[in-house]
Amino acid sequence: MAVTELRNVSKSFGSVRVIEPLDLTVQSGEFVVIVGPSGCGKSTLLRMVAGLETASGGQILIDGSDVTGKEPSERGVAMVFQTYALYPHMTVRENMAFGLEMAGVSKAEREQLVLKAARTLQLENYLDRKPKQLSGGQRQRVAIGRTIVRDPKVFLFDEPLSNLDAELRVQMRLEIAKLHRELGATMIYVTHDQVEAMTLATRIVVLRDGRIEQVGPPSELYADPDNTFVAGFIGSPRMNLMPAIVHAGDGEGHAVIDVPAMGLKAFSAPLRDRLAALPGEAVFGVRPEDLVWARDGEPSDITLTCEIVEDLGSNVFLYNAASRDGSIVAELPRGVHPAPGETVRFRISDGASYLFTEAGARL
Repeated sequence: MAVTELRNVSKSFGSVRVIEPLDLTVQSGEFVVIVGPSGCGKSTLLRMVAGLETASGGQILIDGSDVTGKEPSERGVAMVFQTYALYPHMTVRENMAFGLEMAGVSKAEREQLVLKAARTLQLENYLDRKPKQLSGGQRQRVAIGRTIVRDPKVFLFDEPLSNLDAELRVQMRLEIAKLHRELGATMIYVTHDQVEAMTLATRIVVLRDGRIEQVGPPSELYADPDNTFVAGFIGSPRMNLMPAIVHAGDGEGHAVIDVPAMGLKAFSAPLRDRLAALPGEAVFGVRPEDLVWARDGEPSDITLTCEIVEDLGSNVFLYNAASRDGSIVAELPRGVHPAPGETVRFRISDGASYLFTEAGARL
């Protein structure tokens, strides 16, 4: 286990800056997930920690040692890639032991380390098989086992589950979480899947265009986003974000707003900053689960016209008729299935809405 620090680290390819200067500290034993859309620079950032890309500026420290100019083999890290990168002519045992053999580890010690890793990953019965005889999930476990035997200071994962089908992704996600708990190792994990980020991370780093938008525990990013990008990226379905008009503050930590796309008038929206300078135009946000279905006779804040009902078994979502500002999604109780074109009333949970500036910053 080791503390990993990035100090003012940046990366450019020629004249193109892909990682803006940034600082990040991953504490010993943490599971930090770097998440963001395709092309945001998350894999490049991970490869710089691994030593597979050279930082254009700044310092990378692992366990207090500056490794910025060191070779990957000198950094004490091990990386699991998106592709399994197994040797097809070698058995599972040989694949897992190969790096140790190249490092000059004795045969007896190699066997001991491989067996220990195999037990951890439930691969004991597959040690004499070739990769072609394994499932996708088993191959990924072999790739992870190859890193475990090296006992690295830091584990690095570059979208390791993206090639697996949906059922295997869930299974492997649980196995990686269990592995982190058992090893207590420092892990840095890159993904574009915010569900993976929410379920695996002790802290999430949200990256956009080479810049860190927000860092924090999953629950904090979900409940207290700093801007519209984080609010819209974290959560599935995403937060509803609609243009709003701010009239005034009520002097008690709320703004009085209209949200035309939702039919909201003189709605009281909570402010993060009681002293925020309130613009005339803003962005109103509310998550689908905070739009609460109103039964007959119950008060409501908005009325939505049903366009599509998405029944996922455990959750049911209503998508309203698309407007110029996009669809609004609301969660329905199980068993409630309005027909297309039917109107449905909702109230907004107390204190569960958000207000942002036009530029996207949280108010």
